[in-house]
Formats: sequence, C-alpha cells, structure tokens
Amino acid sequence: MKYPIQKIQQYRLRRQKERKHRKQSPRIVVPSFFTLMNLFSGFLSIIMVAEGKLEIGAWLIVVAGLFDALDGFMARLANATSEFGIELDSISDIVSFGVAPGFLIYTFALSELALLGMILSALPPLCGAVRLARFNVEAKMGETVFFKGLPTPAQAVMLIAFFLTFRNRLEWFTGFEQGINAFLIPIVVILSFLMVSTVPFDKIPRFDRKSLKMYKGRLILFTVYLLVIIIFQDIGLMIVFSFFILKGIFLGIFVFWQQAFTDEPDTNV
Repeated sequence: MKYPIQKIQQYRLRRQKERKHRKQSPRIVVPSFFTLMNLFSGFLSIIMVAEGKLEIGAWLIVVAGLFDALDGFMARLANATSEFGIELDSISDIVSFGVAPGFLIYTFALSELALLGMILSALPPLCGAVRLARFNVEAKMGETVFFKGLPTPAQAVMLIAFFLTFRNRLEWFTGFEQGINAFLIPIVVILSFLMVSTVPFDKIPRFDRKSLKMYKGRLILFTVYLLVIIIFQDIGLMIVFSFFILKGIFLGIFVFWQQAFTDEPDTNV
C-alpha cells in the first residue's frame, strides 16, 4: 500500500525535528547546569536569611546573578538557546531575583511596617513574574539589542547593594521618622515599576566578531562595571547598578522625546 506524498513529507519532517532535538540536548546541559546553580543559590539565600545570616544571603543573590550571566553566555557560545532553557531560566530568576531579595528586605527592615511591609516586599517577585512572562513571549519574536524594562537580576542586585552598603550605617537614618525605610520604600517601588515598564536597558552583546565590532563601547563599559565591583565590592555594586539604572532612565526619556517631538523617531533603540 502506497502512502500519499504528504504523509511521507510529514514523516520526514518529524524525523528531522527528532534528530535536531537529539543533537541539541547535550548542548542544553551546560547552560542548564548554570541555570540550576542560579536557582540553588537563590534557595540557599532564602535559608540563610531565615537563619538570620542576612549578609551571606545577600551575597548568595549576587552569586546567583553571576550564574545567570554565565548560563546566557554559555547558551550563546554553544548555540544552545531553546524554549526549555528560557522557561527554566525564568523559573530560576523568579526565585533568586524575586522571592529571595523580597524576603531579605522584609526581614531587614520592611517587617517593621506589618501588612504594608509584606505588600512592599512582595513587589519584587510579583513585578518580576510579569517582567519574565513578557520577556518569554517577546523572545519568540526575535532578539533585540536592549532589554525592555529593568532586568530582574539588576533589580535584585540593586536592592542587595543598598542593603550591603547601609546595613551597618543605620544611624544615618535616625533623623527620619521611618528610619531606613524612608529610602528603602521608594527604591522598592521605583525598581518594581521599572521592571514592568518599557524603558530600554543595556544588554550584554554577543561575543562574536560582528557584535564586538558594533557594540565595542558597550563591552568596554561592562568591563569597567566589573572592575569597579571587584575593587569596591558592596559600594562598587551600589555605584555600578545606580549608574546602569540611571543610564536606562535617561535613555528612555531620550527615546520618548524623539518619538513625541520629532518627525523621524529613532526606531533602532
């Protein structure tokens, strides 16, 4: 009995997809390992904070951020980007950069505000979930040169940088009625809003010849960021991520101005 040509073509196409999936599976293992280490670091951070070791918990979130950067780098290097990797990365990020920093800032200071403190500390995971869901949908439409909205790791590390910088300087805030919360509350609200906004933020360029040539200045800037963090540690984190966020905000204002008040808005940003 002869099969129709269409069925034969469908069978060949299915076999090609199966072979492609089998070839890609070993490649996925390496970036997925770093993604799981990101999740594991976030989980350990929550445990450390629950045991009262807030500083260790804070640095574990920074370690999770390093693993998050490494999994993206390895995925691009091995050409192993996949829907599985994107979904796994989002699950890990919501724990490490949403739940873990939210729990840390609640334990550190926001617990003094009772119910309001719970709501405020829930903003990072809630807005982070919205940010990641939108990213997953838009990732299927093609890659962009900027992040739309503040990346969840940047938001988390900014909160951690604030905690690490001022954890032993609480006397600086005694003149304010709410103490350190007078500054922490607006920071949490602004960072959460930026995650769900469409403000463009710099993305680390690919490490190929074309990208390195096109985005040489951005790569140099990220190298400077890394050196500042290594040299100045917690204060370095505060400086770098404050600059990163402010740069994105000013870029967003510039793009808005172009689109609103010029005849030819810049569509490349």
